[in-house]
Amino acid sequence: MTTRDKSNRPNAAEFAWQEDDVFGRIASRYDTLCDVFSLGIHRVWKRRVAQRIASEDWGTLLDGATGTGDIILRVMQESSARARTVIASDVSKKMLAIAERRLRAHKEKVSLRLLDAENMPSIEGGSVDAYSISLGLKICNRRLVIQEAYRVLKPGGRLVVLEASNIRWAFLNRVYLAYMFVCMPILGWLATGGDASAYKYLLQGIRDFPTAEELADELKSHGFAEVDFERLSLGIVAIHTARKPPEGSSA
Repeated sequence: MTTRDKSNRPNAAEFAWQEDDVFGRIASRYDTLCDVFSLGIHRVWKRRVAQRIASEDWGTLLDGATGTGDIILRVMQESSARARTVIASDVSKKMLAIAERRLRAHKEKVSLRLLDAENMPSIEGGSVDAYSISLGLKICNRRLVIQEAYRVLKPGGRLVVLEASNIRWAFLNRVYLAYMFVCMPILGWLATGGDASAYKYLLQGIRDFPTAEELADELKSHGFAEVDFERLSLGIVAIHTARKPPEGSSA
């Protein structure tokens, strides 16, 4: 698939949560599925992105796809984040219920909200210092999510994104994708009791998601500045960072 084709398909997984409550069905098994699908490597990614989020300068963070709260829990365990506040949001009530239990010790600093990252009218524009979303862009209309992230951020606010990426060496990337498309359906079928949609969207989202360079260009096209990324695990995923330009900036 060409770069142009990918940019014209803003929802890489072609997933509509309003039509398929897959995350509600797998909420209680979601973290186990992450272990199965990534062979446990997702824990390394989440630890790294949590450290990156906590290292940014913010007083209020909005997280756009909190899921079961695993990453936000890691963020709050960083000493630099304990005095700050987080709005942890997701579209799945069942995922948020698990996050609420997991984050109970931080309930004074973390509020959980049922929000659609593509459209968050209840969040005032220019009201948060930082916005994060992890492993959610591939199953969303990323143009809308990026637009919303830009809208809710204060001028100078920071964006942190953990998402699927590409291994720069073509042969290794083909081997990785072959593993995903041969082994994951078998593992997914066993782990979900035959719920094919639980891994179908993930597979398509990984295959059709932009490269790290392409996503960086998309962030720039939405007005973000200081765009950078760090590949993890050879490029299976990448952490993207960016800043909403300060007021009066020409960037």
